[in-house]
Amino acid sequence: MAVPFLWKAAAFVEKHRTGLLAVSCAGLFGANLSYHVFPEQTFKLWYQCWTKGQPAELSEKLHSLFHDVLEDVGVKSVNCYQPFAAFGFHPVSAGIPWLPAGSVVGIPANFNSTAMDRQGIVNHVVVINGREVDWESKQGLALKEALMFSPEAQKFAIAREIMYLQSNSPVVYAAVPPACLAGTCLSGVAIKQLLGLYSGPRVFRGIYNITIAAIGLVGYFLAYDAVSLPLDYRSDRKAATISKDYARGGVEFYEKILSCNRTLRTLLGKQGEKIYAPSGNLFPRYWFRLKHAPYTSRRDLIINILRVPQA
Repeated sequence: MAVPFLWKAAAFVEKHRTGLLAVSCAGLFGANLSYHVFPEQTFKLWYQCWTKGQPAELSEKLHSLFHDVLEDVGVKSVNCYQPFAAFGFHPVSAGIPWLPAGSVVGIPANFNSTAMDRQGIVNHVVVINGREVDWESKQGLALKEALMFSPEAQKFAIAREIMYLQSNSPVVYAAVPPACLAGTCLSGVAIKQLLGLYSGPRVFRGIYNITIAAIGLVGYFLAYDAVSLPLDYRSDRKAATISKDYARGGVEFYEKILSCNRTLRTLLGKQGEKIYAPSGNLFPRYWFRLKHAPYTSRRDLIINILRVPQA
């Protein structure tokens, strides 16, 4: 029963492939862009920091810091960017500024911390390998130091997220899957016609389709990574070229991330050695993928910007 059904399904796809391809591409694009179109109802709920059963409020200090960054970046429509208190230790963002819903930028609580007051860090319970981190231990002190950023580093981190949104990066990312799907299907059909497989045995066509699907999947991974790295570098470059202070903050920001990852590598033991390199970079989850630019290369990019003399 299953085999005849599969052949009928294949025949239906062959007959209506253009319409199905268009609908599939549109659906993929919409699905990947959905949480950027409605960031308040989706992304913000996922990353919202909660305290005592209520959404945490962003402090006046961080509100002021955020608006200072918007002013430095030169944002004209400040209402298109809304900050909120996010969990974690690094800023996050989503949305498309020119759409009605605008965009949101999550700022973590540790950005409230200073050298004199580290409550934004030490009042968090961090559990690693089933054990709560002792902030007064050697590794705890190293982690605490890595999570405390200067105002310049905080500004760079927030500016980087704003630059990411301003560059329409969410739209670019969302366009990769449908572009790869369309490219795979169209090239697959063209090659099939050139090889004359439409008149060949069904088994050969099935094997060919599976092969093309596998090649298309690998192509998607490579294309996604090829898009991701330039977008990462572009956001860093734009944020670092605002001023020398922002560039110095960028170097500090990535140095602190690398230091944090090296500490986590030690705290996590064997699992940490699989996730983090000795330098502090993240090991790729799969050997053929590099989803984001290495932190060391992002730091080095900003160091090179600092070395360029100002006109």
